Amino acid sequence: MKGSQIKRVILIILDGVGVGELPDAGVYHDEGTNTLGNLSRKLGGLFLPNLQRFGLGNIIPILGVSPVNNSLASFGKMQELSPGKDSTSGHWEIAGVVLEHPFPTYPNGFPLEVIEPFEKAIGRKIIGNIPASGTKIIKQLGDEHIHTGFPIVYTSADSVFQIACHEEIIPVEELYHYCEIARSQLTGKHGVGRVIARPFVGESGAYLRDSVRRKDYSLPPPEKTILNYLKEKGLPVVGIGKIEDLFASQGLTESIHTKDNLDGLERTLEIMQRVKEGLIFVNLIEFDMLWGHRNDCEGFYYGLQDFDDWLVEVMKRLTFTDILIITADHGCDPTTEGTDHTREYVPLLVYNSVHSGINLGTRRTFADVGATIAQVFEIREIKNGRSFLEELQKIGQSC
Repeated sequence: MKGSQIKRVILIILDGVGVGELPDAGVYHDEGTNTLGNLSRKLGGLFLPNLQRFGLGNIIPILGVSPVNNSLASFGKMQELSPGKDSTSGHWEIAGVVLEHPFPTYPNGFPLEVIEPFEKAIGRKIIGNIPASGTKIIKQLGDEHIHTGFPIVYTSADSVFQIACHEEIIPVEELYHYCEIARSQLTGKHGVGRVIARPFVGESGAYLRDSVRRKDYSLPPPEKTILNYLKEKGLPVVGIGKIEDLFASQGLTESIHTKDNLDGLERTLEIMQRVKEGLIFVNLIEFDMLWGHRNDCEGFYYGLQDFDDWLVEVMKRLTFTDILIITADHGCDPTTEGTDHTREYVPLLVYNSVHSGINLGTRRTFADVGATIAQVFEIREIKNGRSFLEELQKIGQSC
């Protein structure tokens, strides 16, 4: 299996699906976190037959998902070198960019030097300005927002500046404009990873977030990623889900936003029908946004079962010129008391139809994925990470 034989990479990010605490998890107060391992024990075991055949149970002990001999996919796990546990830094590292410094966080809310210029620019006061769960803060401050028209600003343990507005009080397009203003102001030492629009609907006591019209505004990556280099080479680079948001629209030839995981999986199959080369880069956000952050273990498991079922469909469409890579950007352990991201290893499953699975071991950085994609498409500019393509070739040479 030579790199030149591979024409297309399908890269799937199971957002928040970690496989155990990193050595520095204690710095982040994430000791004992293990998204998949803890989930399996909490629920008395998981039934994921296709992921089991891929070798998921070969990575770490997962109750109900046993290790297998001759797994369909190669398997391993990856460590994040970048500090923090944010979706943005995780995706950037997967694409070849390792950060030296973490994005700023605000455990006590944003200082006046952030809030006052923002209020002046939008012509309104804000309420909130505390770390909070999104569902809880709209329950707590939704009525005040309705009565005053003041946007709700809040953050979390992650580097985010979130703005929540009821769609009948502040239209979504106006909320997006507020986010664009915040994004333009939040640079330098206050350069948060993401500004997030959080529209919500409903009546007092029953407010609901409109996740379909949520929108993320990330900082642009500090340097070119594998996406940029592929696009410059004239290859298709299709982002599905929130990929466009996380990369500030850079390096993509096409972007498709999705309403949920199932929509993302369906759109991936559709794109595979017409895009036969380059990179199809998919983010499945519900593991993180809907189930991990809300400590919904059952929902998390149902999402894994949906993905497990989808693997049957995608394998029907893969050829020897394809590589399917399944990984994650951080953990989001739903079994913990907290509701934030968790500093964990992420799984690595790599499928190509011409070879059996091998143990890819523990990778030093997420950037090994970007380095592998770079080798596949003969791109030399990616400096971080170590490609695992040659390890796959050792198997493929006998095929």
